[in-house]
Amino acid sequence: MEGIKTLREWIAESGNIVFFGGAGVSTESDIPDFRGVDGLYHQQYQYPPEMIISHSFYVKNTGEFFRFYRNKMLFPDAKPNKAHFALAKLEEMGKLKAVITQNIDGLHQAAGSCNVLELHGSVQRNYCTRCGKFYGLDEMMESMGPDEIPKCGCGGTIKPDVVLYEESLDQNVLSRAVSYIANADILIVGGTSLTVYPAAGLIDYYRGRKMVLINKTVTPMDGRADLVISGSIGQVLHDAV
Repeated sequence: MEGIKTLREWIAESGNIVFFGGAGVSTESDIPDFRGVDGLYHQQYQYPPEMIISHSFYVKNTGEFFRFYRNKMLFPDAKPNKAHFALAKLEEMGKLKAVITQNIDGLHQAAGSCNVLELHGSVQRNYCTRCGKFYGLDEMMESMGPDEIPKCGCGGTIKPDVVLYEESLDQNVLSRAVSYIANADILIVGGTSLTVYPAAGLIDYYRGRKMVLINKTVTPMDGRADLVISGSIGQVLHDAV
């Protein structure tokens, strides 16, 4: 494919690449796309998913929140795919400076990436809201009692370090993401519809002339990209690196 050939050439010439990715990176690890045909938005539940994973719902209906969270948002058996490994390889080569992700699954780190900016937090990190004790994903799942609410030894509720609706993104992570994107030679955007803000607005900070969009479907930003490749994000990156 001509697009992959061009991407391969650009990567070979660059030492300052930044990757910005979304749910499409994780779907190839069998984690459902939030808005896909079989995604969370199309599952039958007592409440709309976007309501359940909001801060106010978490406060008022904590048990129902965690029932949904454990059943629909935790995938402890998921493994990194070709996209994750290709990005980790680029970082190891000294070419990729940062992975900026909207995903919360921690698969980039599992593949070996070190500098990962998680815009929406991570299911791998959980904290007691009373004493602040840290819990990993396995401990979090084990601590969920019959009522589904995970409890710390001190009696406090263990909350996942995930940005819910109505909550603000971490300003430090956001500012670092802006800096990396603004200074990148190549910006590779993959596996995202670029419709979820404020995350999607980050690409507005890119000043270069080598913005690459890799996605299976058309995005609102295709016309602004310097290179658009339609296809599997994992296969494209695997073939280009």
